[in-house]
Amino acid sequence: MELLAKTKGEEFQDAALRLFNIAAEHLNLDSGIREKLKWPKRELTVHFPVKMDDGSIHVFVGYRVQHNVTRGPAKGGIRYHPDVTLEEVRALAALMTWKCAVVNVPFGGAKGGVRCDPKKMSLRELEGLTRRYTTEISVFLGPESDIPAPDVYTNAQTMAWIMDTYSMHKGYSVPGVVTGKPIAIGGSLGRKEATARGCVFTIQEAARELGLDLSRATAVIQGYGNAGSIAAMLLHELGVRIIAVSDSRGGAFNPKGIDPARALEHKGKTGTVATFPEADRIGNQELLELPCDLLVPAALEGVITKENAPRIKARILAEAANGPTTPEADPILFANNVYVIPDILANAGGVTVSYFEWVQNLEMLHWSEDDVNRRLRDIMTRSFQEVREIAAKERVDMRTAAYILAVGRVAEATLLRGVYP
Repeated sequence: MELLAKTKGEEFQDAALRLFNIAAEHLNLDSGIREKLKWPKRELTVHFPVKMDDGSIHVFVGYRVQHNVTRGPAKGGIRYHPDVTLEEVRALAALMTWKCAVVNVPFGGAKGGVRCDPKKMSLRELEGLTRRYTTEISVFLGPESDIPAPDVYTNAQTMAWIMDTYSMHKGYSVPGVVTGKPIAIGGSLGRKEATARGCVFTIQEAARELGLDLSRATAVIQGYGNAGSIAAMLLHELGVRIIAVSDSRGGAFNPKGIDPARALEHKGKTGTVATFPEADRIGNQELLELPCDLLVPAALEGVITKENAPRIKARILAEAANGPTTPEADPILFANNVYVIPDILANAGGVTVSYFEWVQNLEMLHWSEDDVNRRLRDIMTRSFQEVREIAAKERVDMRTAAYILAVGRVAEATLLRGVYP
């Protein structure tokens, strides 16, 4: 009997489990603790109707997975994408557990998603979908239990709808139920830039270690959404020459440099950076293999594989996206001296400032942007050095080191709390 090929979500879930198992072996974890940390605490699948603009009723499928809440409330984004699956959401929830642990913020991991194509939906349809999905998963949500945030194709407006829906059911405003909100309703200054800014802080640390002068460096950005475009602009401010950028429709390449702000403006007008007039068009796969100092994958998972890893020419690969590199690609990159800053460290700036936003909401405070950015830099640079020390001590790559640190912290908390009853 012929076996069915695994879906992309199943492959991603397998990859997440493999990374966990590698760290568990290094830590010599007890088999019982290993089993407890491997599987999600709870999962919710919902099918819900939404009235579309043409009067028709469409039933969507959505998910919310809480992987682990041993160290604090579940934390994780919600994505809207045609390819969302339970396996993908499950893997992303686990990544959130390890991400929160690696930067040592007191959250567990969760993730949510709705299978839809937001590019083909009106604003009214997206609002209806968001409010109904929020109602369906509200049994999980709460500032002390599960706090969503933006992810792929969701944004501050999406979070505002979630907060309002949840608050309407409660009868009073609950700003702490989500992070990544607009500033006007309790969002934090610096949150929009946090994922990219945290990634750039880790790039600066890696460049310092390698003796790389960023003012003379070149960068390639794959994915030009919130994280990718802001990372490009922050790197540009440091003197880095951005030679290529891309989105789902293709990329733009100019070895003399691309102005990231102008590229973003062009995307706003046309829907893509691929047709940026001051550059040549390039495919996403070709873009990944360009010679450069910095490669920042900031789109979806699984773009760097064992097939193209031998052709990656970057000195530093900073994963602004979740899971852009497959486990089979890691040893190839390591052998070729590509310095990988893993996703659970490189893009942890978003959840770190989400934590700051949550704290501000709970304490009814409002921090300045300078204060937020200073606190973020402290956490990202400290976490980078902690991972780097483990990598040197254990003689492993940075990803394995990050997982050893993160899984170790969650395992310690699990042992201290014990098993109920």
